[in-house]
Amino acid sequence: MDVMCWKCGKAILAENPVGRTLVCESCGSDVRSCRNCLFWSPGSYHDCAERVEDAVRDKERANFCDSFRLNPAFKIDHAPAPGAGGKPGTGSSAAKAAFDGLFGE
Repeated sequence: MDVMCWKCGKAILAENPVGRTLVCESCGSDVRSCRNCLFWSPGSYHDCAERVEDAVRDKERANFCDSFRLNPAFKIDHAPAPGAGGKPGTGSSAAKAAFDGLFGE
């Protein structure tokens, strides 16, 4: 599954389960972190939508949480953008636009 890094928005090729040592090739951030997780929910108990007993202190670092799943909201669409004509570089533009759209610009 191709997903975007929560930090830099670049593509990460990974499958569930994600190993704890996997890092983004672009920025070096840990992939198996709360910020890349399907259950990341700031403001919820332990900032997690799952019922977890122990809080993960650093949400941006790799952890051993059994509930971790890559967030499909960060999934990259490989189809060219409308009117792009499949020109080189459009994939990264589309990925950045999708990433920016997550935060309501």
